[in-house]
Amino acid sequence: MSDEVLVETGGGIMTITLNRPRARNAITRALSVGVGAALDEFDARADLTVAILTGAGGTFCSGMDLRAFVRGESPMLPKGLAGITGQPPRKPVIAAVEGYALAGGFEIALACDLITAADDASFGLPEPKRGLIAGGGGLYRLPRRIPYNVAMQLCLTGGFLSAVDAHRYGLVNTLTPPGGALEAAKALATEIAANAPKAVEHTKAIVTASADWPTDRWVELQAPIFEAAMRSKDAIEGSLAFTEKRAPVWTGE
Repeated sequence: MSDEVLVETGGGIMTITLNRPRARNAITRALSVGVGAALDEFDARADLTVAILTGAGGTFCSGMDLRAFVRGESPMLPKGLAGITGQPPRKPVIAAVEGYALAGGFEIALACDLITAADDASFGLPEPKRGLIAGGGGLYRLPRRIPYNVAMQLCLTGGFLSAVDAHRYGLVNTLTPPGGALEAAKALATEIAANAPKAVEHTKAIVTASADWPTDRWVELQAPIFEAAMRSKDAIEGSLAFTEKRAPVWTGE
């Protein structure tokens, strides 16, 4: 793994840190590849249930490295920016945001399932100010996560959304004092990782896919995922543990 991306694992959690603090964690090709590789490993490992994405040096991510862009470098991968914006992992990912999450950095956060943020953090899609557009899913996801007219204003003006307002709109799950976003993300991740791994994965699959399901077909479309979950060994283990008044021992099967 490149030293532009730091990875730690433990307790069912992978923590991925964007590590270019002098450049406010701006996204180079190498950083994008490194995060994408870490997320592929996260999805493939049975011992990991949830991931956290954060940034070093008090900033989440300032977006694409414009100097690298001018040189002709592209951070886009087959799965999108940082290997997440086009095809997020099957398992849940939490963004822990300090400072700025701008442009591609905001799009990475939007591709995550949950967001914790310091109360002085800021979000934004300022691409139009540089003659660009947000091509990593921001223009698709943001109007589905906050009120349409608010999202449209942010997209057209390139203005900032404060973490306090993002929390008020429901985009940010947990608001913390400055410096507390990662610890809040770890607490949330620990709570998720205590659950059966496959049950967590199947739950995310239904929640994300069902946004496009017709209301008269949700039972039918949910059925394959639901049935797979009900046949799992962990479903039996969870039920036995409840009746035997003990903590479950998950196998991820």
